[in-house]
Amino acid sequence: MNRSSMVFDARDKELAIGDHVRYVDTGTIGEIVDLKTENGIDWVNIKKTELWYRSDLVELLDEKDLKKVSFDDGNDEIDIEALKEKALDLENIELDSNVAEGGG
Repeated sequence: MNRSSMVFDARDKELAIGDHVRYVDTGTIGEIVDLKTENGIDWVNIKKTELWYRSDLVELLDEKDLKKVSFDDGNDEIDIEALKEKALDLENIELDSNVAEGGG
């Protein structure tokens, strides 16, 4: 297992530990906590799921994509669950519109 100094996302943007990404297949969003290259394939480990994802199947998120919420202790945290719910809502809308087709 080789540690890679340069890993790129699906849009050829360089990824680094601490970046936030979205896994394009499921919409899973999380912070990169580790990077590796194994057998010529680049991987990123996402803190939220503790799983490894192929780097060419994730997209780097911009600051504007991340919703920040303030908690009672004054710390700003990224509301990843809210972003996941929003992605699921969009998927459900897509499914609902497809279900209405047909019938005859």
